[in-house]
Amino acid sequence: MIGFIIWIIGLVLTIKAAIEIWSLNADVVKKLLVIIVIVLTSWIGLLFYYFYGKGRMAGWLK
Repeated sequence: MIGFIIWIIGLVLTIKAAIEIWSLNADVVKKLLVIIVIVLTSWIGLLFYYFYGKGRMAGWLK
């Protein structure tokens, strides 16, 4: 049961991160690549995005 709750939290955070990245003003291909990397790296990608990359992502994608 706890594993399922953790999985749901990860799913929600991944969708939220993807929506935030998609709303940035950048090239579509770059945004898709970043979203795919975050989905494939699971929790590590989410941790990197929320603790380090969220504020810097717009600059990286331009």
